[in-house]
Amino acid sequence: MSTIAVDGLGRELSAARRNVFLLTAAQALLSSAGPIAFSIGGLAGYDLLGDDKSLATAPLTGFNVGVALGAVFVAIAARLLGRAFGFIVGALLGAGGGILAAIALFRGDFWLFATGFVLIGISGGFTQKIRFAAADASPSFYKPRAISWILAGGVVSAILGPQVVIFTKDLFFPVLFAGAFLAFAPICLAAIVLFLLLRLPDRKAEAVAAGETARPLREIVLTQRFMTGMVCGISSYALMTFMMTGAPLAMVIGCGFSTELATLGIQWHVLAMFAPSFFTGMLIQRFGTEKVVAAGLIILMACAGVAHMGIELWNFWGALILLGVGWNFGFIGATAIVASSYRPHEADKVQGFHDIVLFGTVALASFASGKVFNAYGWQTINLVFWPVTGVSLLLIVLLLLRSRRVPAGA
Repeated sequence: MSTIAVDGLGRELSAARRNVFLLTAAQALLSSAGPIAFSIGGLAGYDLLGDDKSLATAPLTGFNVGVALGAVFVAIAARLLGRAFGFIVGALLGAGGGILAAIALFRGDFWLFATGFVLIGISGGFTQKIRFAAADASPSFYKPRAISWILAGGVVSAILGPQVVIFTKDLFFPVLFAGAFLAFAPICLAAIVLFLLLRLPDRKAEAVAAGETARPLREIVLTQRFMTGMVCGISSYALMTFMMTGAPLAMVIGCGFSTELATLGIQWHVLAMFAPSFFTGMLIQRFGTEKVVAAGLIILMACAGVAHMGIELWNFWGALILLGVGWNFGFIGATAIVASSYRPHEADKVQGFHDIVLFGTVALASFASGKVFNAYGWQTINLVFWPVTGVSLLLIVLLLLRSRRVPAGA
């Protein structure tokens, strides 16, 4: 390789690392919405409802529906304003959603509360795009590491979100939890400052200048590599949401544990979701993406086993920790598989399709969690894990067998 090429690659890697640092910090702030929403959203919804408590997780479903909608809106915003300013729009929506949710709690309005969660979810859809933005702004060899660093920012979210809840939930007593949602607004504003410092490359313009043409979306999404990555990503994320949504209800309402213990359980869960990200990228480079995804799916099976063993505090916390680690390996690996299935100038349409399907399914999982818990109990939630992870593991094995015969990009 010539000296000029080496220097060019060095500059590209340096720029990628700078962008990844800024995006990781922004992700860390904005992703605190998840721990805040999931630790108290179901409980706040439960308090706002009348006799029929089966809709207690509807605000969380609204959150996940919002994430799916955000996957559409972020593509439109990125096309019109560029990715950096698109992310700013998403952060502003998150601040507005937090304020609206707090107003709903003051008014005792369940459906206004759910609407606030939809806005926070739409903002989350923008935030989810950050992992792809980091990958698309990086050289091919750095993509798994970039995705890992972005999700590693969730370690801050895991601490920040629950601590915001603990310290602000009684701020406007007797209106519980309103302070936590109001606190999300300044968090979003801090993320906006970071987005203003971004310098993201325009990969689509580079591809057009090089005369490259984009394949039809149908051709891309029907490839074995994309389908396997999407199914494994959906399985990891939907199962994680399914259990995480139901766990606070099972702990507080079903077993009589305190809100603080349930919130701390979610905190340990979110830490387990993101802390492995510091080395997940290295594991992918060492063992391969497919093997890391398979390990994540097996850990999700172990999570279901621990949860099914009993309803002591250690069962809940142990299962939630395994749930986080399994999600990390499964979702980061699946994202890397998806990111390797398309070319840079095909990114927006493929990522948009992927995230709409992903978070639409996640929304259904969060809605089903409350229904299943109320109708059949906590143990039934755990039994769902086995068939879903089994199918995903089969797809990974088939992809591994094919990759031994055909190059990964084929």
